[in-house]
Amino acid sequence: MVTVRAFAPGDERPLVDAWNRSMPGDPTTSGWLRDCVLLDPNFDPEGLRVAVVDGRVAGCAYAVRRLTPLAPGTDLEPETGWIPFFFVAPEHRGGGLGRRLVGEALAFLEGVGRTRVDFSSYTPNYVLPGADPELYPAGFRLLESLGFRTLYSPVAMDRTLVGYVTPEDVHELRARRESEGYVFRNPAVGELPELIRFAADAFNPDWGEAIRHHRDPERIVIAKKDDIVGFALYAAYRGIPERFGPFGVDPGQRGTGLGKILLHLTMTMMRAEGLHSSWFLWTGETSPAGHLYTKAGYEITRRFHVMRREA
Repeated sequence: MVTVRAFAPGDERPLVDAWNRSMPGDPTTSGWLRDCVLLDPNFDPEGLRVAVVDGRVAGCAYAVRRLTPLAPGTDLEPETGWIPFFFVAPEHRGGGLGRRLVGEALAFLEGVGRTRVDFSSYTPNYVLPGADPELYPAGFRLLESLGFRTLYSPVAMDRTLVGYVTPEDVHELRARRESEGYVFRNPAVGELPELIRFAADAFNPDWGEAIRHHRDPERIVIAKKDDIVGFALYAAYRGIPERFGPFGVDPGQRGTGLGKILLHLTMTMMRAEGLHSSWFLWTGETSPAGHLYTKAGYEITRRFHVMRREA
């Protein structure tokens, strides 16, 4: 007998076990489920639809909408809901259970007035930037069949830091910029409010919040000339030291090489800690940042499709 119901206490471990059998390329932990789903202030048990077959968890789909703003000065995005993840255990596939789960997640969001549903760029607690058609082709096809359309396709990139040495041209470029009055260093504690505002206003509120909750200036580097004009950091997301980002340069300062300097300074800092790689989940493959990463030795490891369904 198949039942689909709201999340209930006691589902935690069975959900993680079913997740890890269903998505072996992206295993998770009970700690992640606790911190990023159950303790998320936007969590609603009715939105976490759990499939149970003969008393065992067989899959789930998670629907979420904002009950609290992402960051100061932002709204609740009242038209938008998210489905950050869904899965069906391998032994229960092929019978329409995935369609039923996602359908119930969509119905939950429609019932609370959401007319636009994104898979799966819900921040700050998204799982992946979007659907991975290579690892999970059936899930991607299901989303398409339910009316989700691809908005854009970010890539994940990685670079080994083993043997990394700052290129000489970066040293020369930094010296030229410093002769023009730029400085590159860790921010002082008193500069963090300015950095948070800059990241939120020039890029997006999520980046400002990542810096606010990071609180480790030793793992942040800024570019400054009177005001902060660029930054890069690592270990901001879930405290994972090798995860690079966020990273940005004032659009009016692009073409000056500040991004190149900041990127290599950060990799030098990471290498000094003994880290063996630098990676991130999201950039535009053909964007200026994407080209910068490629020139710095990063390689594409995965491609995702950010998808949207509109009523």
